[in-house]
Amino acid sequence: MKRIVILISLLSLFSCEDKPVLLPQVDHTVLSKIEDHSPIYMFFKTEGKDTLVDVNRRNSISSTNWVFNIDKRLPLRLVIPELIKLQAKKEGSAHKRATSENYFSYSDSIQKQLAFIPFTKLNFTLEKPKFGVHINFAKNSTVFVNAVEVKKEDLKTYLSHLPSDKPLHFNYCFDQNCSYGNFVKELVFAQTNGLQVESIFVY
Repeated sequence: MKRIVILISLLSLFSCEDKPVLLPQVDHTVLSKIEDHSPIYMFFKTEGKDTLVDVNRRNSISSTNWVFNIDKRLPLRLVIPELIKLQAKKEGSAHKRATSENYFSYSDSIQKQLAFIPFTKLNFTLEKPKFGVHINFAKNSTVFVNAVEVKKEDLKTYLSHLPSDKPLHFNYCFDQNCSYGNFVKELVFAQTNGLQVESIFVY
């Protein structure tokens, strides 16, 4: 029954080509409704043993909010380069409105509804950070802060007590083979726990 409910909630995410997008499932809703938006899809595709990303942005309008519907099975090494290109394309458009935002969509596994999380101000980089505090989210949900293991529930307190004589810059780091689904779970965790997220590093 649970599967049926989730599938019903995802019907609106089928493209005109009837390709399914398996959304990440998270147990919390950041936003439940977005007005004036255009959809962008990133489909999971395989050719032989290779995993590929198939991007469809044909219905995107630069003056609207963009909702990114991305398959949770895709690795970040495929997703992030496409995000960087699409963000740059929108920013460079003469039709972009200053108030338009970008959002990731996902499924709230508790409320059984479509949910969204904004990421307009996030900076994505495909390399290791050269300075600042490195916060690494490992595949098994373990968190390391500058190589020191920290419990996720203690992360905000730990970061707030780091010694420094100047403002700290926090870099959120992910393995390039981390699934997009796990990435969204960690992003929702960070935002809902009051963690400042500005820079995402994938390598």
